[in-house]
Amino acid sequence: PGVIPRPASTCIIGMLVRSLIARGVSRVAKRHQRSQIALETRAAANKTLRSELVCLQSRWAATEATPERVEDRSQYVTSMDDATIRPTEQKVLPTYRVMDVDGKILNAKDDPKLSDETLIKMYKSMVTLNQMDQILYDIQRQGRISFYMTAFGEEATHFGSAAALTMEDVIFGQYREAGVLMWRGFTLEDYANQCYSNALDYGKGRQMPVHYGSAKLNFQTISSPLATQIPQAAGTAYALKLAGKQAVCMVYFGEGAASEGDFHAALNFAATLSCPTIFFCRNNKYAISTPSYEQYRGDGIAVRGLAYGIHTIRCDGNDVFAVYNATKFAREYALKNNAPVLIEAMTYRVGHHSTSDDATRYRTAAEVEKWSASNNPIKRLRAHLTSKGLWDDAKEKQIWAEAKAGVLAAVKKAEAEVKPPIADLFNDVYDKDTWNIAEQRRELAEHLAKYPNEYPLDKYKK
Repeated sequence: PGVIPRPASTCIIGMLVRSLIARGVSRVAKRHQRSQIALETRAAANKTLRSELVCLQSRWAATEATPERVEDRSQYVTSMDDATIRPTEQKVLPTYRVMDVDGKILNAKDDPKLSDETLIKMYKSMVTLNQMDQILYDIQRQGRISFYMTAFGEEATHFGSAAALTMEDVIFGQYREAGVLMWRGFTLEDYANQCYSNALDYGKGRQMPVHYGSAKLNFQTISSPLATQIPQAAGTAYALKLAGKQAVCMVYFGEGAASEGDFHAALNFAATLSCPTIFFCRNNKYAISTPSYEQYRGDGIAVRGLAYGIHTIRCDGNDVFAVYNATKFAREYALKNNAPVLIEAMTYRVGHHSTSDDATRYRTAAEVEKWSASNNPIKRLRAHLTSKGLWDDAKEKQIWAEAKAGVLAAVKKAEAEVKPPIADLFNDVYDKDTWNIAEQRRELAEHLAKYPNEYPLDKYKK
């Protein structure tokens, strides 16, 4: 008596609110439970990792020579004039060259004396890379792939350096080192599959074109953000040293990437931690549209290595033998001394930065033609082969035709291949699906089942 009955709708709303609150509390509790399990698992893994690292550090400390510790290496002067270091009065660092622009060896003592088989392989690889770049660039312009980057004019930096490394060496590329992978065994089909993001792509279609990678070939997958690979390479080399591996870590980047803070941090870490890292800078004169004279006022990138106490070599990047010798020396020195080496290869980017760039807006055709005609790495190596009696016009015509046919055949196969399974959107994000990944996987499946005619599902692998 005296109690005013509540409308039925109010009761139902109250029940719904209580139900929603209960479900929310339950979900939060489950999430908390999962988080606790994840934290406990991570803590156990970290404990194991710390224990292993202590063992490795102890083992290394027992064999590592104690570096000389000098608190002050100052050479005192009493005149401000003598104390002022003027960059315009310093000598320009030398550039190492073995072969001139006509293919002639300048100093017989520095001739690497590579076998005829290796020389011909280098030249054929340069031609193949050139043809692949030309065809895939044109295909992108036709809208058949989304993006591409060429290596026109920089072929010697690829094959000269790659030939001086071993398969045990770990490589971090920037994005213009396709030839390094080619030398190590990446096939034309592998390149085409990656650029088409099909089901045979090692990256499962998740990367932009030219972002290659191969665990089998010890080549870390390329990452778009500039210079991130440089400090990673310093850390990788440190790990190789601690593990007692007879291997170095080679990292490639352009002079534009050397303007990033990652570059400086990486060199300092590699120097102070005595890491067998080879820092390979392709100074191709342009950081996209920014010419080198607008990037820095010092003597290129090589002087920065000296500032960090790193052995440094500047070489002619269009001379495949100079690049080979520089890399061979750097690898031997890095392993013997557990120390980094910086190589600055002076070259020129003949092509556009990428298919997203128009180089005609910031440089003249005459400038490009001058470099292409007078200092072309492919022409220089061909002239050398001809002088040794290893090459002639008939072989030249044949190799260019074979390279073109090989690339076109690879493209045709890649274009016909289906795309990766849609489920690969969610696979490999974590070792096991988390609750939110499972939820997203289910929601997408339900959406595709509801609207099957709105998506080209027949083009994806089942």
